[in-house]
Amino acid sequence: MIYIVLVLAAVVLVVWLLAQLSTTTVFEYERGLRFVRGRLRAELGPGLYRYLRAYTTIRKIDVRPVQVAVNGQEVLSRDGVAVKVSLSATYRVVDARTAVLNSENYVAGLYTQLQQALRAAVSAADVETLLANRADLGPRMLEECKPLAEPLGLQLESLAIRDLTLPGELKKIFAQVVKARQEGLAALERARGETAALRNLANAAQMVQRNPQLFQLRLLQVAGQQAGTTLVVGMPQGTSTLPLRQGSDLETLPPETQTDNPTS
Repeated sequence: MIYIVLVLAAVVLVVWLLAQLSTTTVFEYERGLRFVRGRLRAELGPGLYRYLRAYTTIRKIDVRPVQVAVNGQEVLSRDGVAVKVSLSATYRVVDARTAVLNSENYVAGLYTQLQQALRAAVSAADVETLLANRADLGPRMLEECKPLAEPLGLQLESLAIRDLTLPGELKKIFAQVVKARQEGLAALERARGETAALRNLANAAQMVQRNPQLFQLRLLQVAGQQAGTTLVVGMPQGTSTLPLRQGSDLETLPPETQTDNPTS
């Protein structure tokens, strides 16, 4: 009788243990924290783990890079203009123990830190500086926010400004400024072109003045380029008058057609 009772007790104990036994898998991209009776006992790497769920809890933390977006924040710049700015950041958990024990919600904590850093950066600069240095604002904030993420067990990997929105009236003003600047550049380029053309004409005039024959050669060149044009040029005594047509060779007129007074 006692043997039967012991066997039954052993069976009940085994059934109870099986009912209390739980299994979990920590994947390669995760880290596990084992809590026994509420106390952190170990940090677990990838693998399969069995534990009594009545006394033990395993919390898994994803250590892959995660993107977080800080929605548009309307902040007054240093010169009193309301600017709406948003950013995106990428972080990952590098210390699961610190991330869980030092903050109730490390994601919310990081979001708050980024939000405050964004407001501080915008309020410390005027609008023109923000627009001119928009590409540099993200890297500068990244260096400032990295030390703030370390107490949360996080590593901030990247940070970039997504949107920078100005009030409607200010947009029109900046558009007019850009338009005026572009028109000024266009006028400057036209003036440079006209100056270069005048310089070329002056050089050509000096060359013609030094060598008058260049004018006649240029005239012949231009006339030869015109379709269906015949040019009769005066020649010295004893030479022939030459008809010039585009695409034709020069031919000497017969002697009887020569005149004493060339016709031009």
